[in-house]
Amino acid sequence: MSSIVHISLAIAIALSTTLVRAGDTGPETGRVVGPEINAYYHDADPARWLEVFERPGRELFDRRQEIVDALALRPGADVADVGAGTGLFTMLFASRVGPEGRVYAVDISRPFVEAIRERARAAGLENVIGIVNTQQSVELPAASVDLVFIADTYHHFEYPHAMLASIHRALRPDGTLAVIDFRRLPGFSSAWVMGHVRAGRAQVIKEVRAAGFELVEEPVQLDGNYFLSFRKRAG
Repeated sequence: MSSIVHISLAIAIALSTTLVRAGDTGPETGRVVGPEINAYYHDADPARWLEVFERPGRELFDRRQEIVDALALRPGADVADVGAGTGLFTMLFASRVGPEGRVYAVDISRPFVEAIRERARAAGLENVIGIVNTQQSVELPAASVDLVFIADTYHHFEYPHAMLASIHRALRPDGTLAVIDFRRLPGFSSAWVMGHVRAGRAQVIKEVRAAGFELVEEPVQLDGNYFLSFRKRAG
């Protein structure tokens, strides 16, 4: 493991220990984790995080093609990669949907979004649209996408109820919400996951269902993560 990864994990562990002390969390605000969990992304150095997110040994990187294959993207589809980070999946999606499709690279970090735009231009992918979103909205038009993809990002939602409502609005009828996040299991998950990730698989399913989605399948069995596919319900 590189020194960058060690530093990044140390930062995340230190920040995660403050979450339970955040004074503005709770049902009265809709905020379930404090802003500390996202503080280190706002002025992020994309090159530094590229070595963290896109490295051999990270499950999502190693199995990226299998994950994208499972989504069965068709040419011309419109996709939102929410929490796009360095653009690992954004770039793969853009190739799959082709020039007639669109991929929205959505992230709270302006440096990440700008770096993805540059990366897409360099690769000749003109169908990538960058969006800097807020903590309570993906900032997408209503009924604008067929798929919303969220990888290792759900636990970073400070306001999951508001974010899920925003995602529900952005999806077209029968649209798909794909959620990949860390398994949070005592005795199985690392100390970092137990301290950093607020909700396990069952709780995430409960929250997403309550937001107007139905669980369809778990298309790929991952190890340290789970991969859930939901369908938007009408209403």
